Amino acid sequence: MGELLRVGIIGLGEIAQVSHISVLNNLSDYFTITYLCDPSLAALEHCSRKIAGNTPKTTTDAADLCSSPDVDVVLISSAHGFHPSQAILALHNDKYTLVEKPLALCYRDIEQLEEAENGSAGKIFVGYQRRYAQAFVDAVEEVGGLGKIQYARVRDIIGPNSAFVGQSATFPKKFSDFKQEDSEAMAAVLDEQITHALGTEYGVDVTPSAKEFLGFFGILATHDLSAMREILGGMPQKVLGSSLGLPFWTVLFQFDGFAVTYESGVNNVPIFDAHIEVYSEDKIVRVNYDTPYVKGLPVTMTIRERVGESGYQERTVRKTYEDPYTLEFLDFHDCVVNGRTPKTSVKDARKDLDLFKMILQSGKFS
Repeated sequence: MGELLRVGIIGLGEIAQVSHISVLNNLSDYFTITYLCDPSLAALEHCSRKIAGNTPKTTTDAADLCSSPDVDVVLISSAHGFHPSQAILALHNDKYTLVEKPLALCYRDIEQLEEAENGSAGKIFVGYQRRYAQAFVDAVEEVGGLGKIQYARVRDIIGPNSAFVGQSATFPKKFSDFKQEDSEAMAAVLDEQITHALGTEYGVDVTPSAKEFLGFFGILATHDLSAMREILGGMPQKVLGSSLGLPFWTVLFQFDGFAVTYESGVNNVPIFDAHIEVYSEDKIVRVNYDTPYVKGLPVTMTIRERVGESGYQERTVRKTYEDPYTLEFLDFHDCVVNGRTPKTSVKDARKDLDLFKMILQSGKFS
């Protein structure tokens, strides 16, 4: 496969318009967008005008895009209930595929993805962009040299995405010209996945509050839990306690020798308060995230540590101005060209479902 990869994008909603199309356009030495797929004809027309360098083919059928000889790799940013089936379709056509998170909400779909990947020349790359931020990569290395971890905190409390999207200078649009049956199919697929996960796999009562919680939690929490696993080097032993509800939730994990507090939720204050902080006896390492919807805002690593007997120093490290989405796509390119398995693989994503199960079994939903 050549160095310039031809990309087909399935799903032209907010994230595709605000980030993916512009990032891929900017990475024109690595990618060219050749095919677009969406149930909305207006979205196809609008996004086609945003493609640099050529006029892409368009379709409302994901099968057309995945089977096209004009597509080397597939990017799936559709409604997340469709992620598993569309990713399997791409794998059946031997295409490397970047799938926006969440990859799946139930083990059944993960197992089907694993089976499809085993029979394919392609691989799945899950879009956990926070784990590709240079500051996060640096922090993983820094935490690895801390010695004994004493405590950690994962926090992701954010204002409405619309506030950040509206200031992104990308002028995204929402469209409603899709068929009623497409909307009904999307809702039915997601409801079936959530119901199956809760009742059959997680052992949780399938109540309206549980379904609502998993539906929202699965979108937001995957970033946090995935990054937590990597920076702390594995999985917690158990959940010590939790408060599960919308719009806020809190979980207390027990790792080997230390506890981790995870707090997340949304409100209407337009700020982005997201970080991971790891404590040891003599040093504290923190990754600070800002909204990815406004390009150029920093992801930084802050280190606070003891110096000598009674001294103290604090330093903030930002090695690059490249945003996490750009770094993610560059890593995806390297995986494809060199046949490498990404760190955010199907196998890796399965561990998020293990965490979902632990958390949802830990308490009642308010």
